[in-house]
Amino acid sequence: MPVTVTDNQKTAGERMRESFPEVRGVSMRITHSLTPEDQMLQSMPDASPTKWHLAHTTWFFETFVLNSYASGYQPFDPRFTYLFNSYYKQLGGHPFRGNRGLMSRPTLEQVHDYRTHVDRAMMKFLETAPPEALGLIELGLNHEQQHQELILTDIKHGLWSAPLSPEPTQENSVQTSAPALSWIAVEDGIHSIGHNGQWFAFDNEGPRHDVLLRPCEVASRPVANQEYMEFMNDNGYGRPELWLSEGWDTVCREHWNAPFYWERHEDGSWWQFAHHMLKLVNPAEPVCHISYFEADAFARWSGKRLPTEEEWEIAAEARPVKGTLLDDSLFHPQPAKGEGMQQIFGDVWEWTASPYVAYPGFKPAAGAVGEYNGKFMCNQFVLRGGSCVTPASHIRTTYRNFFPPQARWQFSGLRLANDRS
Repeated sequence: MPVTVTDNQKTAGERMRESFPEVRGVSMRITHSLTPEDQMLQSMPDASPTKWHLAHTTWFFETFVLNSYASGYQPFDPRFTYLFNSYYKQLGGHPFRGNRGLMSRPTLEQVHDYRTHVDRAMMKFLETAPPEALGLIELGLNHEQQHQELILTDIKHGLWSAPLSPEPTQENSVQTSAPALSWIAVEDGIHSIGHNGQWFAFDNEGPRHDVLLRPCEVASRPVANQEYMEFMNDNGYGRPELWLSEGWDTVCREHWNAPFYWERHEDGSWWQFAHHMLKLVNPAEPVCHISYFEADAFARWSGKRLPTEEEWEIAAEARPVKGTLLDDSLFHPQPAKGEGMQQIFGDVWEWTASPYVAYPGFKPAAGAVGEYNGKFMCNQFVLRGGSCVTPASHIRTTYRNFFPPQARWQFSGLRLANDRS
């Protein structure tokens, strides 16, 4: 579900009528403080302008729902069918992804008008929406939540890339220590993983199937900055024996020596960019903005390994997930607290050792909407758990995120695993 709904007696239509304005409203709330100039930023081809995200999520509802099911619907601007298509090849052409920052027109005000136009039509349509449209609407709401996360990751990269960096601040720069790391046993044997068919899931989360696990254990919390700095201090970025071949080539080519958004000052202290400020690195916080290559190298350095996504899911399946909308007061990972399994959901995405491939029996949906996930099952690795910029109501145990192994601008960290006899 995109938002918390505890009353199982509500119909799918009733849930969608509640969810739609709430989820759409979050997108406007998290972008409210950004200027029109901020919302034009595209600092690299993998990122998109905030304005484009707001328009594309609207395009999804207009294209897949209103144009197909709403009798008499008049598109806001027929040119937007092309302009805000992301990658759906069956729907025709679309602009080159790296040129989205050139879309000075339509203006931000016109994009807001576009959202208002589609929202009004959608709320009217939801009064009598047929069952076959409700699944697409729910997909669209979860799609919007994915883009809410991307808005925050992309604008962070854009603001960080600006020539004028923020001044260092002691605000929110508390220095603490992470709780002691312990190991949680994962039961070996045959387990079922994947979505069980209750509530919403993306198609790549199924079919549910059996896997065989060998005896293993996973760490009680993600790797903290204090531990990652030990790796750095041990010349972790200068030792080729710790790195996969492509990872080492990337380290040398990109001159990596620390996680993304970190910088070292003359007094030897490490600072990190946190959306609107430069703050001291807190040793207790989960290390964040590292690539799969860095996660793998750290695990090798520590004498451990990354968990497979099967091990991660079984370890996490009994842990509760809070069901709320995105909390814009916490756009930064928080230190671990307590004992037992900690921070399995909602601080940093955790790299797994698993390549992003289809589950046994996976079949994409018919038509253009089938391009949503399956076409990307190549040259990427799975991350699990969600981050501090993932809407909490969007997180679930079976959620499979995926990125190429060199990606660092996402809120990605790692949790160690270990074999046991």
